[in-house]
Amino acid sequence: MKNKRIKIYAALILLISFPFNSCNDFLDKQPLDQYGETAVWGDLALMETFVNNIYYQIPHGFLGKIGMMMICDEGMRVSDRGAGDVTRSLITPSNYSIFDSQPLQQGMRWTDIYKQVRACNLFLEQTEKKSYEDIALKNRLTGEVHFLRAYYYHMLAFMYGGHPIITKSYGLTDDPMVERNSFADCISFITDECDKAASLLPLKHEAEHVGRATKGAALALKARVLLYAASELFHNKSWAGNYAHPELIGYTGGDRASYWRAARDAAKAVIDMNVYDIYRKEPAPNEDLTKNYGDMFILKETDEDIFIRFFTQISMESTERYHPGLHNSSNGYHGHGSNNPIGQLIDDFEMSNGDKFDWNNPDHKANPYENRDPRFYASILYDGAQWRIRPTDVQPLDPTGIIQTGFYEQPDGTWAGGLDTRSSPIEDWNGTGSGYYRKKAIDPAYDGQYQVQESPWRFIRYSEIILGYAEACQELGEDDEARKYLNMIRKRVGLPPVTSAADRLRQDIRHERRIELVFEDQRYFDIRRWMIAPQVIVNAEGIDIRYHIGETRPVYSVINIQQREWKDQSYLMPIKLDEINRNNLLIQNPLY
Repeated sequence: MKNKRIKIYAALILLISFPFNSCNDFLDKQPLDQYGETAVWGDLALMETFVNNIYYQIPHGFLGKIGMMMICDEGMRVSDRGAGDVTRSLITPSNYSIFDSQPLQQGMRWTDIYKQVRACNLFLEQTEKKSYEDIALKNRLTGEVHFLRAYYYHMLAFMYGGHPIITKSYGLTDDPMVERNSFADCISFITDECDKAASLLPLKHEAEHVGRATKGAALALKARVLLYAASELFHNKSWAGNYAHPELIGYTGGDRASYWRAARDAAKAVIDMNVYDIYRKEPAPNEDLTKNYGDMFILKETDEDIFIRFFTQISMESTERYHPGLHNSSNGYHGHGSNNPIGQLIDDFEMSNGDKFDWNNPDHKANPYENRDPRFYASILYDGAQWRIRPTDVQPLDPTGIIQTGFYEQPDGTWAGGLDTRSSPIEDWNGTGSGYYRKKAIDPAYDGQYQVQESPWRFIRYSEIILGYAEACQELGEDDEARKYLNMIRKRVGLPPVTSAADRLRQDIRHERRIELVFEDQRYFDIRRWMIAPQVIVNAEGIDIRYHIGETRPVYSVINIQQREWKDQSYLMPIKLDEINRNNLLIQNPLY
């Protein structure tokens, strides 16, 4: 893979200046640190940089210390920082909490998204007015902007429901009063944008352009949008009470099967491109299945990559915004231990023979981390897991790098915490509260205390499309086809094929999606669109591990570690009170 990558970041912040009317020539001069409007829209290189900045603003899962896993049933953060406001359904139009304080969630807010939509609209308006010699470049950039506008709008639709579809760049003198469009209109607009983008974009990019949107990225985004839109939440308004505007929160008519067919066909269109493939889909008999899965999130490029963001040492953000190794490594490695998987997620990883893990099974309880789904070992750091060598100052206490989240009985009857607990002798403020740490996508080749890894963030990968296709097929009663594609994913990690049908197959597909796409920012939306949030947003569990003197194995106890509560208003985000006050045509979401 070539080292030269597209820098999807603000290599140059474009400040579009508008001249003031003045009789003073001094005031009419162009600032030396800005580009004038005419210069920008007449220069394709500057226009490309403008588009780069729109890419750069897309929130990604390595952004900041609190991931989306913290605000669903994947993980928790001990120090909270507002994550608990989401899992206790405390977000209101006046209290955005984590969505006002943390970089990833801030990027998903109504106001932040519309800033980028305006940038897309401005680009499309300006380029429509002008002629360019390099038509191919102009068309590519236009295709990318249609994709980007679709991407930002798809976040808005599934965070808030129906939203104003704005296709002009409002100025200071424009009337900002605009109504929300129906959910159906929004989905139609987004998918049309994806089609426009696909018609203008190449199948793949080379060299420094790798990472920009492609035809496959546009079609894959369309497949995701139609899958989400076909789901229960947007066809079942029972949660919303007597809400007077059901058209804003979902479909109000149409044949339900037609929505699933659209989702199925959109996913199949990506599959039929024959551009992407399941990474290491045919493992050899003695192949390391854990390594195959884990490497996919460390490597710079795989066959699964559809839309990803690269990072280089040049493009790194501040450590507060981008430093996944530091943010996720345990305190025994001088990490911050920010994102802790919770016990319910751990328990959902199957045994290697396909059986469900069960604490009531004596064999499972005695050895809970043995013979599990290979993805468990690639995704989770647990007590006794082999990790990288400890920092120099910690090596005398653990020269081999074994995770220690248990407590050890002392001769005087007290208990000493392992190196990776909140009672660690290394650091005691940043240890796990659940007994687990995140491993997936954290590159062990880098010392997270001092080094920033360069692994890309994968917004969309091929396995998501395969699972979406299987889900849509099952909902249409095409169980054979659904099993065929579901089992492609399981084969990669050596799990036995699923043979179920009907509702049991639906549950198997949802389970597979939970495990395969864990920590990839899908689960927050999945539990809402499936309307299973009331069943899974329950008090978080962790593990207490005790090594008694003279015993060869520890004692494991499941414990409650965080209070959670679901309220149906949380299916969608509220529109901020400030926005409602600025635009009295906006209608608030249900139950707020």
